[in-house]
Amino acid sequence: MTNKTVTRAQLADTVRRKVRLSRAECTALVEMLLNEIMACLERSEAVKLSSFGNFVVRVKAARVGRNPKTGATVPITARRVLVFKPSPFFKHSVDVGAARQLEWGGQGGEFPLGDLRTDNY
Repeated sequence: MTNKTVTRAQLADTVRRKVRLSRAECTALVEMLLNEIMACLERSEAVKLSSFGNFVVRVKAARVGRNPKTGATVPITARRVLVFKPSPFFKHSVDVGAARQLEWGGQGGEFPLGDLRTDNY
């Protein structure tokens, strides 16, 4: 399996190829989408994307931790953490994609998602 990273520019380029808008319009579209998701999460609003997953901000209370090396107690302040919970469809598609990549000898490439939707996710 390869460790690839997808950038904003690559996302915008993929959108450009699919919807045939200009590069600038697609870049702006991707930026607006990501900025809106970030703004919602900054306001502690949950972001639910069907067939993808949920982004939720959880509030963690202050607590006392322990340094594992010394055993000393350390206060941990309250904080907000971002949690992503993938949908069952997303989990399944990642699992099937990984299995197909192994079948193909680690070669990437797109495969149709239509067959994934037959499992009622």
